[in-house]
Amino acid sequence: MRCRLQLCVLGVMMLCSGLWVHCKTPLSGADLDGDVNISFTIRGVLGVLGTKKSLSLFTSFDLTTFLQSLSAIHTIEEINNSTLLPGIKLGYEVCDPCASPTKALHCVEHLLAINGSLPALVDYTDFRAPVKALLGERYSELSIAIAKLLSLYLHPQISCSSSSPVLSDKLRYPSFMRVIPSDVYQAQALVNLMSHFSWNWVGVVYGDDDYGKAAYQSFMEESQGKICADFEKVVPHYLDHVDMDKHIKNVAQSIQKSGAKVVLLILKPQLVEKLFKEMIQTNTSRIWIASDAWSMNRYLTKMKDINKVGKIFGFSFSMGIIPGFEDYLKNLRPTPGARNDFIEEYKQLRLNCSLSPSTCAVDDVLQAVDLREAYRERVAMYAFAHGLRALLTCNESVCSGDTNFPPWQLVESMRSVNFTLDGNTYSFDENGDFADGYDLIMWKENNDERFIEIVGKFLLKNGDVEILTHLSFILQLPWSKCSESCPPGSVKNQSKIPCCYNCVPCGEGNYTNDWDLPECLKCPEGMWSNKGDSECRKFEEKYLDWKDSYPITLLAATGIGLVLVLTSLIIFYVHRNTIVIKKAENTMSCFMLLGLAVSFISVIMFISRPNPHLCRAQQAVYGLGFTLCVSCILVKAYRTFLAFMAFDPDRQHELKKLYKPLINLVLLTGGQGIILLFWLIFKSPRPDLKWPGTGMVKYVVCDEGTIVGFGVMHGYIALLAFICFFLAFKGRKVPHDFNETGVIIFSMLIHLFVWLCFIPIYIDRNKTEQRHIVQASAILASNYGILFCHFVPKCYIVLFKYYNDCGLTSSNSVPPCQIGTKTHHSIEIKGLSCVLPATAIMINKQIHPGQNSEFINWIFHLTYTVNVPILYSLFKCGKRVL
Repeated sequence: MRCRLQLCVLGVMMLCSGLWVHCKTPLSGADLDGDVNISFTIRGVLGVLGTKKSLSLFTSFDLTTFLQSLSAIHTIEEINNSTLLPGIKLGYEVCDPCASPTKALHCVEHLLAINGSLPALVDYTDFRAPVKALLGERYSELSIAIAKLLSLYLHPQISCSSSSPVLSDKLRYPSFMRVIPSDVYQAQALVNLMSHFSWNWVGVVYGDDDYGKAAYQSFMEESQGKICADFEKVVPHYLDHVDMDKHIKNVAQSIQKSGAKVVLLILKPQLVEKLFKEMIQTNTSRIWIASDAWSMNRYLTKMKDINKVGKIFGFSFSMGIIPGFEDYLKNLRPTPGARNDFIEEYKQLRLNCSLSPSTCAVDDVLQAVDLREAYRERVAMYAFAHGLRALLTCNESVCSGDTNFPPWQLVESMRSVNFTLDGNTYSFDENGDFADGYDLIMWKENNDERFIEIVGKFLLKNGDVEILTHLSFILQLPWSKCSESCPPGSVKNQSKIPCCYNCVPCGEGNYTNDWDLPECLKCPEGMWSNKGDSECRKFEEKYLDWKDSYPITLLAATGIGLVLVLTSLIIFYVHRNTIVIKKAENTMSCFMLLGLAVSFISVIMFISRPNPHLCRAQQAVYGLGFTLCVSCILVKAYRTFLAFMAFDPDRQHELKKLYKPLINLVLLTGGQGIILLFWLIFKSPRPDLKWPGTGMVKYVVCDEGTIVGFGVMHGYIALLAFICFFLAFKGRKVPHDFNETGVIIFSMLIHLFVWLCFIPIYIDRNKTEQRHIVQASAILASNYGILFCHFVPKCYIVLFKYYNDCGLTSSNSVPPCQIGTKTHHSIEIKGLSCVLPATAIMINKQIHPGQNSEFINWIFHLTYTVNVPILYSLFKCGKRVL
């Protein structure tokens, strides 16, 4: 003989005899007797109860909960017709708690009662209730009330929609299970959805019931540091609250004033409806995020002007298609042998609709409700059936276990089930929750209404929102941010509000390659980035290239200089017998031009990519060339200095021993050669990559090798130049027709000034290619200074003043030489030629050797008629004659 086993599955539904009725006994509205009877409660009120004073009053026939109860009944019939529980027939009993926690507890007492009463025991270990499990409740508020009582008996309870996180507490609710995730995961899904679309500045509106507070708390904890609430508003739970309209208007005003474009609504459908009506009246559009409490509500999708409120997204518990369920609803009737007052009531209401459409109180369940919403009841029934199969040790033909078991045994059995249904695998986690995930839904416009479409998934194992590929258009949704996103190349400078920040560009050597990164990344070795760059790049090498503007300018200046040098050399050679050229000492001048030419050529070596040979040649060629030129000038200056010392014959005689022009030239230039030789041997210049510490350019320059060698080379030239200046300055009183003190002083001042300016500029440009430009420019300036002081004036005089040499020969008479309108006379005495320059006085007198007395008298006569240079010249010539 089989034990009669009842399984009560609690749902929530209120049947209406008319439009307004009260709950009344009996509590059971549908039942089917079987070997194992299943009982559940269903709520018949849409949303919250009508009043506080009369909690048993309901308002309408709820098609959603009615559909869910039919899904459970259809699944029981399917299990009975299968081999899942061979030899066991499941029955059911449906109780209506009228959406009241008190009535819900009354239903539980009724279902657990033995012989009409609920025993009070010290130990419920062996308590064997007529029902073995309960299915319910829809809302967390009622589930919590029931779970508190059932935890006393360790009686299994399965919910298909109560998602409050507190129900995961197994110390307080050890026998509670649900086939959905906790709101903790819904909060994760909401935060991931907002992050996916870059919404970090949102508004939050929630109800003051257990569900709303718990969901809000979970969302705030999960969103900390990721999503910020511009405003947070609480709405009373009861619809007939005296200040309900005032609260709704206050929330609407906050939404309108806020800069947040996204609003999360953790409310029940009736409150959402009131808020949407206010939004429509004020023509306010936002992006709305629906909690699971109203995300699938079909009534709201048919609201008047629902398309004006803006886009609506939400998460629903995973849905599915129930095989054969649509056909079952088309031929809706009670199970043979069963009583179902709910079906009869529904059919009666539909009949009234056909007779009087204007007073129709209920729509066709096939058209008004999404059949996918009832899939969780199917999963719950199979979870119970698999737990029962394991407990009763069933095989394909028989169940051998004792069906009269204490309920706590079924709790353990159900918590460990792992089964596959319709291609999906289900199991409970350690908190008694399903950890599958959510469907991301969007309310899409359909004429004047909306229809609900699944547009993505949130799977707990992945922890991220996945958008279906063919619906990528929703990725174009607007952002809702406190601050604009920081583009690649910048980072967020956080303010006191986590979601508000300023964008700061990454410094050099750092980068970001994505949006809104918290810190910059360092560039790898050998790569660099500019300020604000989004990637690192290899350094660019830069040097004086032939096609750049600076090198072209240097080449032009060098070319002009070489042309001037060559031109001067030609002029000096062609007019080598003229007085001007002879005075300039043609041999020394040629050596000077040779040194200048070599110095000019060294400038060319600063152009092109440096290599070891070029780096050595740059300094060596310039050092030798310019030293040769300055050495020639020094020889000239020394000769002038000796002329100055003529007033002190003894000292002149001693110093004259040192005047060996060619030897002096070789020794002075050789000293520079020795300096260069040591420099090149021990630490010669070499090419090097110089980086100034900023920018993407590394400069290929010639490193000096040692600054000592570089300094000694230039110091040696500067020393020679200073000696030239000193000697020329000391001999400046010598008549200018016999010396070049002026041009030597001026050219050496130019050189010293140029190179004094060169030192700080060269050091400042130490790590760029401009150091070569600076040195080359200094070389050019020095060269041109010497050219224009020593050679250009002489060439000009020779070419354009028609200066002819009028030197005396060994003949006894010297003809006068006409230069324009002026006359120059020359005297040759014992091989010494003295030239008398032209003056304002016309001199037309021939002077011959031997006419000493007359010559001396003539000199004294000139004291009053000629200038000092002429007087001095004549005096020298006269002295030699005497």
